[in-house]
Amino acid sequence: MQTCSKCNASSPDAARTCVHCAANLAEFSAAAVALKNLRANPRVKAIRVTVADDACPHCYGLMKTYPKDKVPPLPHLGCSHENGCRCFYEPVLEETAIVGKAVK
Repeated sequence: MQTCSKCNASSPDAARTCVHCAANLAEFSAAAVALKNLRANPRVKAIRVTVADDACPHCYGLMKTYPKDKVPPLPHLGCSHENGCRCFYEPVLEETAIVGKAVK
């Protein structure tokens, strides 16, 4: 299932538009918005596609770290899981900062 970032409605993986508001899911699905934000973040050096424990073989085959410009769109069109594609994006950061007080 895809979630529309405009109206928060759920649509099937194969839907191109939101079943509620007709938004273009290639642009306005939660996954598409997340990918756009990760690509725009200068601290993100790559993007990892992570899958659920019981993912289908197709999704497992796409589980890896990608350069920002080579990340496949979600949901994966070849997904055969009965509940649909449940993959998601994770950022691979250039650096991480430790926030807090120094320990004496």
